[in-house]
Amino acid sequence: MTEYTLHDAEVPLDGGMTNAGRVSRVGQTVRRPTRPTSDATIALLEHLEQVGFDGAPRYLGTDEQDRETLSYIPGEAPIAPHPKWAFTDHALVSVAELLRRYHEAVSSFDPSGFTWPHPIPARFRHGLVSHNDPNLDNVIFNDGSAVALIDFDLASPGCAAWDLACTARLWVPLRDGQDVPAEVGDRTLTRLALFADAYGATKEERLGLVDAAVECHTWCYAIVAEAAARGHRVFGPYWTNGGQARAERTHGRLATTVPEMRAALGVL
Repeated sequence: MTEYTLHDAEVPLDGGMTNAGRVSRVGQTVRRPTRPTSDATIALLEHLEQVGFDGAPRYLGTDEQDRETLSYIPGEAPIAPHPKWAFTDHALVSVAELLRRYHEAVSSFDPSGFTWPHPIPARFRHGLVSHNDPNLDNVIFNDGSAVALIDFDLASPGCAAWDLACTARLWVPLRDGQDVPAEVGDRTLTRLALFADAYGATKEERLGLVDAAVECHTWCYAIVAEAAARGHRVFGPYWTNGGQARAERTHGRLATTVPEMRAALGVL
């Protein structure tokens, strides 16, 4: 493992919640805290490099503070408050296309022998390692198009449908009407179909997206609620200052619009 030393000024990077305030840019590298499951993430990133996938950071080793050292990907992540362009149809299509490229690249990776974080429900653990956290601030854009996924901390054995559900919930977005950005308005089901078409989702994947939607949302916010209960300095205020209420509204929206989502996806 290569050791890197801090030669350049350290610049904190905005965005993210779990590691908020603990991720920095140093020159053309990013420094992040190691975790008990870092070995699994490192193996995943090394595989993506080996198969030529350019939409993820490269793992470069550790620095003198024993932090993960990753390549810096130039561009912009649409962190909150989200810019209007993050919810354009063009941005959504480019996210779907990036996700498809990631799934193709990761499909040949063997996840066995590693300890992965926060396992998803067993019936969705097949086929590939899903990213599991394609939040808006975990996607890098250049010239309005998504070019890279970052923050693979929650990646684990999963499937394409699970990642599709998670990504659609965040980027379409599939939320209660009062929480949908004005730029999207009442076009969520139209955008859901656009997203699936851009990904090239099969009938099985479209059915799986709808099937996974509620469980994926529940899984994600169980992690948030657990962190908040432990007193996490970012998740705690987020959860108590509206986050829990928004999550409950989203759950209701997903649970009650299954027929509408299937119709939009053409899989009634």
